[in-house]
Amino acid sequence: MIQPEIITKIDALASQNIPFFVMISFDGTEVYIKKWDEIDNQQLQFEFRNFHSNTKLNSENRAIEITPNPVSRSEYTAVFDKVIKEIRYGNSYLTNVTFETPIVVNATLREIYNQAKAKYKVYLHNRFVCFSPETFISIQGETISTFPMKGTIDASIPNAEILLKENQKEQQEHNTIVDLLRNDMSTIAEKVHVKQFRYIEEITTEKGTILQMSSEIQGSILPEFRGKIGTILSKMLPAGSISGAPKEKTMEIITENETHKRGFYTGIMGIYDGKNFDSAVLIRFIEQRNQQLYYKSGGGITHKSNPEEEYNEMLQKIYVPTV
Repeated sequence: MIQPEIITKIDALASQNIPFFVMISFDGTEVYIKKWDEIDNQQLQFEFRNFHSNTKLNSENRAIEITPNPVSRSEYTAVFDKVIKEIRYGNSYLTNVTFETPIVVNATLREIYNQAKAKYKVYLHNRFVCFSPETFISIQGETISTFPMKGTIDASIPNAEILLKENQKEQQEHNTIVDLLRNDMSTIAEKVHVKQFRYIEEITTEKGTILQMSSEIQGSILPEFRGKIGTILSKMLPAGSISGAPKEKTMEIITENETHKRGFYTGIMGIYDGKNFDSAVLIRFIEQRNQQLYYKSGGGITHKSNPEEEYNEMLQKIYVPTV
């Protein structure tokens, strides 16, 4: 995971109240970190809930259209079957499996960044754009919060919110991740509790509206970890919502069975303003390689999962939130 020297660097910046921006890849081997005054707005753009870079990228505004070329259902099912076998052996309760989908889109990464509407956005020149709805951890003073997101449904389906909340597979998936994140947070905080449980957020995309289910977990940072943002990240990563449980064995299953390298996808990005820290999970992610764009998406698999439904969820998450 994250190299000790990177943890030490982040801890040192926070201890000196130096504002910085950081991104950490899914496996922790790649880290992008810039002090606030080192940021080149032509290379990096970002918008967080309370922070943003200052320069708006110039681009044409037009309706974004995405044409995906996904893996076949049989290719997806072959990976699904391997993961289900691991789950039935008891090696994992929940495994988050992702794929990359080549896409044709009538916009550049810059244009997508400008037009996407999301709680968190980031653009790294000629590499990727991400428009994430999911907060990872937020630190305000001595209070730390995390917001795992698990559960998705097409909002146009009659009684969609009720169906999402009553779906046993989605319940199990969400409850597993809430338990995992509570345990993760308990390694660096006390008085850990679920402040909000299974609340629904609405996201509008170019293809329609979807509903997503989240919870909020909160605690008070233990004295020995206060101000040590790098150490806290090392204890909490990778994010439970995009890995699974138990985390160590599930990470092995992901590495053995996924057909692509995640890179920064499903890693995290964060901003420290000299006092507080906010971060997001890098999901809803478009990567550029050799002039080809790839949309990375996936979902959680449990023993109750159906391959057809999981395949459709992977495709449903290929969108740009433009409203």
